[in-house]
Amino acid sequence: MTRVPRIQLNDGHSIPQLGFGVFKVDPAETERIVTDALEVGYRHIDTARIYGNEEGVGRAIAASGIPREELFITTKLWNDDQGATTTPGAFDRSLERLGLDYVDLYLIHWPTPANDRYVETWNTFVELRETGRVRSIGVSNFLAHHLERLVDESDVPPAVDQIELHPYHQQPATAAFAEQHEIKIEAWGPLGQGKYPLFELPEVTSAASAHGASPAQVVLRWHLQRGHIVIPKSNRRERMVENLDVFDFELNDDEMAAITGLEREGRVGTHPDEFN
Repeated sequence: MTRVPRIQLNDGHSIPQLGFGVFKVDPAETERIVTDALEVGYRHIDTARIYGNEEGVGRAIAASGIPREELFITTKLWNDDQGATTTPGAFDRSLERLGLDYVDLYLIHWPTPANDRYVETWNTFVELRETGRVRSIGVSNFLAHHLERLVDESDVPPAVDQIELHPYHQQPATAAFAEQHEIKIEAWGPLGQGKYPLFELPEVTSAASAHGASPAQVVLRWHLQRGHIVIPKSNRRERMVENLDVFDFELNDDEMAAITGLEREGRVGTHPDEFN
């Protein structure tokens, strides 16, 4: 089984650097797909309430026979559940759907700035962490100015900011602020979600040829060497294996710089200041 390195978080816990995401995974197929992921070696599973597949993730975990302490499970609070009075109940329901006593990481899914509840919600997350039913707390899709409010208005910084990040959209301002405050960056859509021809670019294909790797493996390796936590997804077992098989080669400085040079603010998802 591939041994995935762990990244130390600012709260004393650690997270497997490579995980498996279930965004847009059909709830009816989730148990089978997550079972495949666990069988090929993934131990970090990332879901969310809005994905509608927490139950399937929970069933796969329960049937796996893998000790709970060997797993790292993330879920997320959806936007309409933000607020001091609604967040605890939403968290309880996620735990129930997952069939777990605790989650390893709980994220605010979007800042939804028009509602202006993310600071209030964050302070409620801090209280949830103190119950022991969530080990680490963080955010998703937060830009630098959203993070700055949390840092200024709370004594507890997020452990993780999960953001859209791939070679065409690297979010340098958010990444720099996160690094300054020891907030780890976790990349969703790490391969560009098929919206850009990353796998056809010479910066990627030349490195793939040099290392006997696929273009996808090269992009994932770029993330890992940048220090990102990364959560690729696939419904196909052979692709799950391929995405996990990225620890036996290393990109050189020139290859890393060439891929980093692809930045062009190529956002795939909605802008966090506009998603409410």
